[in-house]
Amino acid sequence: MTEKKYIPTIGLEIHVELKTRTKMFCDSPHDPDEKHPNVNICPVCMGHPGTLPTINKEAVRQVLRVGAALGGVLAEHTHFERKNYFYPDLPKGYQISQQESPLVRGGQLELLSSGKEIRIHHVHLEEDAGKLVHDKKTKSTLVDFNRAGAPLMELVTEPDMNSAAEAEEFARELQLLCRYLGASDADMEKGEMRVEVNISLAPRGSKAYGTKVEIKNINSFRAASRAIAYEIERQGKKLAKEEKIVQETRGWNEVSQRTVSQRSKEDAHDYRYFPEPDLPPLILNVIPEFSENAIAASLPELPQKKRKRFKEEYELSDEQTLIFTYHKELADYFEKAVSELWEWAADTGKGPTVVERYRLTQLAANYLLSDVLGLLKAKGMDAADVQITPENFAELVKMIYRKEISSRVAKDVLTRMFAEGGDPSDIVAAEGLAQISDTGALEDIIKKVIVENPNPVADYRSGKTAALQSLVGQVMRQTRGGADPEAARELLRRALS
Repeated sequence: MTEKKYIPTIGLEIHVELKTRTKMFCDSPHDPDEKHPNVNICPVCMGHPGTLPTINKEAVRQVLRVGAALGGVLAEHTHFERKNYFYPDLPKGYQISQQESPLVRGGQLELLSSGKEIRIHHVHLEEDAGKLVHDKKTKSTLVDFNRAGAPLMELVTEPDMNSAAEAEEFARELQLLCRYLGASDADMEKGEMRVEVNISLAPRGSKAYGTKVEIKNINSFRAASRAIAYEIERQGKKLAKEEKIVQETRGWNEVSQRTVSQRSKEDAHDYRYFPEPDLPPLILNVIPEFSENAIAASLPELPQKKRKRFKEEYELSDEQTLIFTYHKELADYFEKAVSELWEWAADTGKGPTVVERYRLTQLAANYLLSDVLGLLKAKGMDAADVQITPENFAELVKMIYRKEISSRVAKDVLTRMFAEGGDPSDIVAAEGLAQISDTGALEDIIKKVIVENPNPVADYRSGKTAALQSLVGQVMRQTRGGADPEAARELLRRALS
């Protein structure tokens, strides 16, 4: 009822910790994986009197690259400002940020599901705060300043989204983009990516926006989607009763699955922004690495383009394309393996037919996306950690294609290769796993299977054709998966007819 009567308008503010060696304004290490509190700190990021900040050049470059990938306008000059507010994990009592001159203005990111373009208002650079650690046993709160001063990119969208699904998809697409650029791992579990939602409801047909409410404390994509859905319902019920929506900041409570009021929403003037006196303005267009041409040349193939190319070049399904695009390293591995396979097919003398190339490509894709990806997830590994070389994986696919090994044996060999590496041909030869297609060798095994399994034999002869599969399974067991299933099936039919 709420969704039909009222239209939600949603904008996002997304913070992403950039992947740099040091922090934003000092030389302290930036390491999101550091477990020991308060070790990656120095007088500068702790705000000691008399210290002076210096700008992290790589952090600036990464934000410009994100802006270029989004089609935004890169700033020719910029400066930093102090954003004044007090919070226990903000050691200076202010945050060095940007208000008047962000590094990027404009741009857009397309939603894959609908083709809808979500406009970007701006992208700016600032430093992160520390982290509060709440100890329930002692009922105390501790502060870890390792994260204080880390380079933090903030991206603000226009209010172009109208559902929880669109907001979640946008955030996932931005995460993927940051990973492709190498700007950030954007791992929400580690706090490297944080989503804040601005949402308002207005009656259907209204040209004016409703009262904006901000939602914080969101630590996963699913939580963002649920928080938006809850807030749409909450605001809709209040509007239906003609109650006033208050402009405020609300937090998402994961336990109760609801938003809770935290404070009235501050406006920009409440932070008393003023230019950072200890940092000079940046004239970006005179720095060679920051020129538009240099930034554009540094961009890799982006997810949207990769999806289109994979679908057209390799004739993959939408689902296969999506998975490969999400797992970039696995996609790179796939391309190297397929290159080997196509080169091998071309060397056969007659050149690869369209059907041959398609079958080889599909075999490679299927084994990577089912078996290899499954092994990676089970071990908590990335594709970069795989011991199987693309060349050896391609060799395994060739053996399957030539029917030198059965699909059952292929899975076993692949598992061993995953654990130990090695050439599949050597493993098959050493273990005697080559597929048995010789009619004479198979006939002796089939005679034995028929004698040892009278019940399935009787069932098949009485018209229960499904019993034949049970007998094929017995042949596969006798041969340790080495028999050609189709050859075994045909020989069984002949022997039983």
